[in-house]
Amino acid sequence: MPEASALAVRKSITVRAAPEKAFEVFTAGIERWWPRKTHSVSGERTAGVTMETREGGRVFETNDAGGEIEWGVVTSWEPPRQVAFTWHPGYDNPGNYTDIEVTFTADGEGTRMELVHTGWERLGDEAARSQRSYDGGWDYVLAQFVERANE
Repeated sequence: MPEASALAVRKSITVRAAPEKAFEVFTAGIERWWPRKTHSVSGERTAGVTMETREGGRVFETNDAGGEIEWGVVTSWEPPRQVAFTWHPGYDNPGNYTDIEVTFTADGEGTRMELVHTGWERLGDEAARSQRSYDGGWDYVLAQFVERANE
């Protein structure tokens, strides 16, 4: 298996919003931009996506039957600078989680947002395959965020 640091997914984007707005849209506003039909456990049956805006808060989807599927737990909450959370959407064993850290830095008249997704080694034999999938998947997901944050 490749060295864990070699598996880190790193994404950097810039939006026209101030850090405060970018942070709010990414966290409390996740419902407005997350592509739930294509990037959720329930797919077409996903009714909502929520990030509870505090350390220890959950990140989860709600399906059309009212059931909740946990995606992760907020491990660090420092508005408007940084949020971090575990990530295990749909994993049978939530102990097989990865880690996501997102930072927001003022950049001219906008905000540079950097996402670092690590912890792939916890997935064992699935680590490299999952990392490759997320590397492309984050591009699509973050494009949806940029669109909403730039409104």
